[in-house]
Amino acid sequence: MSQNLVVPTMAEMLAKGEQPEVLFWVGCSGSFDDRAKRITKAFVKILNKSNVSFAVLGAEESCTGDPAKRAGNEFAFQMQAMMNIQVLDGYQVSKIVTACPHCFNTLKNEYPDLGGNYEVVHHTEFLKSLLDDGRLQIEGGSFKGKRITFHDPCYLGRANKVYQAPRDLIEKLDAELVEMKRSRANGLCCGAGGAQLFKEPEPGNQEVHVLRTKEAISTKADIIAAGCPFCNTMLTDGVKFEQKEDSVKVLDVAELIANAEDL
Repeated sequence: MSQNLVVPTMAEMLAKGEQPEVLFWVGCSGSFDDRAKRITKAFVKILNKSNVSFAVLGAEESCTGDPAKRAGNEFAFQMQAMMNIQVLDGYQVSKIVTACPHCFNTLKNEYPDLGGNYEVVHHTEFLKSLLDDGRLQIEGGSFKGKRITFHDPCYLGRANKVYQAPRDLIEKLDAELVEMKRSRANGLCCGAGGAQLFKEPEPGNQEVHVLRTKEAISTKADIIAAGCPFCNTMLTDGVKFEQKEDSVKVLDVAELIANAEDL
């Protein structure tokens, strides 16, 4: 695997008098969580291979404020959002791609109320557009014939009606896409949304992420595909809980493509 990742910052682009095609919003999880960093790297590898002109904010990127808003701290959310909008507008950003549905939903649907108007796309939508434009070729590679089930992230699926792009990408891997009984608009949350990831579970007879993982395992899938770093964490924990780590892998759609291409 080549490790020569090219990740320019907006500041570096500006210094050269260049404007990238798209800003890659990495998000807190993709920046700091060791597991999610692998998703970030996989996506960057694909962008590099597809010759996409992109940049990141780097140290100038702050949390979108999603967890604060979901937890009920509207003031903290607006403070974080206003800072980010100031930075984005300073660089005249018009199009943003992110691998986190929480960032995606917040930037797309909640920033406009505060004056931040951008075209925001999820990374699976962006990869699908690269595929449609012929800039990205996907071969089955190591995933040919594998059974893959896709877990719909709440903020990608129900909140923003993005269902098809990730599935189209998975099918391009020559894999067998198997659906859980609860999928698409009827999908079940992984248990992390609404800032639940950051608090202890409430009393009950089963944790949500374990229930969802059981539903995924029941499809007899080799791989549970996700499109969200939070979902990835919860489903990975669920697979460990069910002691299926040897037979079931949890991978982001970007990782599937990067691994199939052996980037």
